[in-house]
Amino acid sequence: MAHTAILFPGQGSQSSGMRDAVARVRPDLLALAGEVVGEDPFPRADEGTKFAQPAIFCASLAGWAALGKPEAEYMAGHSLGELGALVAAGCLGERDGLELVALRGRLMQEAGELAGDGGMLALLGAGAADHAAELADTHGLAVANDNCPTQIVLSGARSELPAAAEAAEALGLRAMPLPVTGAFHSPMMESAVPEFVAALERVQFGEPHVTVLSAVTAQPFDDVRARLAEGLTMPVRWRETMLELHRLGAERFVEVGPGRVLTGLAKRTLRDVELVNA
Repeated sequence: MAHTAILFPGQGSQSSGMRDAVARVRPDLLALAGEVVGEDPFPRADEGTKFAQPAIFCASLAGWAALGKPEAEYMAGHSLGELGALVAAGCLGERDGLELVALRGRLMQEAGELAGDGGMLALLGAGAADHAAELADTHGLAVANDNCPTQIVLSGARSELPAAAEAAEALGLRAMPLPVTGAFHSPMMESAVPEFVAALERVQFGEPHVTVLSAVTAQPFDDVRARLAEGLTMPVRWRETMLELHRLGAERFVEVGPGRVLTGLAKRTLRDVELVNA
């Protein structure tokens, strides 16, 4: 029997119309975001994780609501999208989820500023996944996002990125520096972990009514607090998560938005599956 998986996007998926969509579908959530963040995060979503993450979280839940909160056997989220998936699955209250996302975004931005010279480099093209670990090891970087067979993101000291880019291009890959404020999903985010762990301990998590996969392990969440904390410094294993969802029987993938980033990654990872957007 074919199953459905609902996908919640992460950083970089913001779109120009997402605030309007939230205002139309979930005006209460838009108001809550202003209260939790201290101002409307949407106009400043391109300024860094502090504003982008709560904006994308709200837009994703609004997109899910706009689809009628469809039934599914599985859910998964790309990085910050995990918190949206856990809220939708009934594991975490909406306000708690938004407060965690706002804190996560602020801590990641501050960790990036504290570390000073962190950056990220996207490797694009056939064989990107095959060469990523070797390129990362050679240049003292971390594999931050294993997005699909042809898109991997490395993370670490900005000073190391040009040499890694040159080596990637010698292998026939395209290398593109990303406009980010830090080396996300790498050890350079370590300073963000203690305060986030403390916040996770104060929040009540319940049993999800849908199986939610962790992109840290590419397996169903076990210890939710531990996996969410690890997500700050560990890679996003999205390609493996998609393959595992498919192995579990998911043949219909619904991306709740904003944007269509995850749909594009699914097309490059899986064959003969149905892809739906909010």
